[in-house]
Amino acid sequence: MRGLINFFLKSFVLIFISCGSAFADNTVTVPILTYHVLNPTIPSSMTITPAKFESQVKWLKDNGYTVIPLKQLVSYLQGKDVTLPAKPVVITADDGWKSDYTYMYPIARKYNIPITLFIYPGTISEGKNALTWDQLKELMNSGLFDIQDHTFTHPNFKQMKKHMSQAAYEKFVHKELFDSKKVLEEKLGIKVDYIAWPFGIYDDYLEQQAAKAGYVMAFTIDFRHASHIYRPTAQPRYMIVESESMPMFESIVKGKAQGSIDNRALANTTN
Repeated sequence: MRGLINFFLKSFVLIFISCGSAFADNTVTVPILTYHVLNPTIPSSMTITPAKFESQVKWLKDNGYTVIPLKQLVSYLQGKDVTLPAKPVVITADDGWKSDYTYMYPIARKYNIPITLFIYPGTISEGKNALTWDQLKELMNSGLFDIQDHTFTHPNFKQMKKHMSQAAYEKFVHKELFDSKKVLEEKLGIKVDYIAWPFGIYDDYLEQQAAKAGYVMAFTIDFRHASHIYRPTAQPRYMIVESESMPMFESIVKGKAQGSIDNRALANTTN
């Protein structure tokens, strides 16, 4: 009888430890860093120099952080049996600027880090500062870059909604969410599962349409770590720009600078 009791006690302890570990794992939060244009000379509110970007990547490496693919984080956030490293971080870049190829690509190769590009296809191969489809394919084929969606034309949904009838707006949203996904999939021969909201603007209707279009996760630019506590269609990211100091960058990665960007205010100041 004593042996049987000991067996059940040991089994209970193992189950308790297992459940406790799973619960603890659900508390893990991950910073998703978002970049736009890498430019060595021309400053703007959306740029960062390649040198500063590389210094940030090097800091991550030197301080024990592991840059993981966004897909790995998504699987974890979906509750799949995925193990994350002790200090995970995700790097993304929005829009589809040529600097992704010219400056970000060599740094990604040097440090062997995965990066997800959120692309709006309306700009690809259009203009001297935009990526071409061939460059996108090369980045993707390197094994370091994953391509996901950023709508078709990068609209300000809040402003567009003000100037359209309900029917026209619904048609417009369909093109931005459904057609952009289709174009990327057909042009690149990939499966697109995620979308990043332009200017961080989203609402209930847009989230519902994104789910209907087949996106399993959508990303904002709210100033917080990604976590299980957020909706799949509103996972936060941090926008990283040149004006942020290295101590600020460190605080962001460590989760000591979390807050919330007022996307309504952003929408009112964006063309």
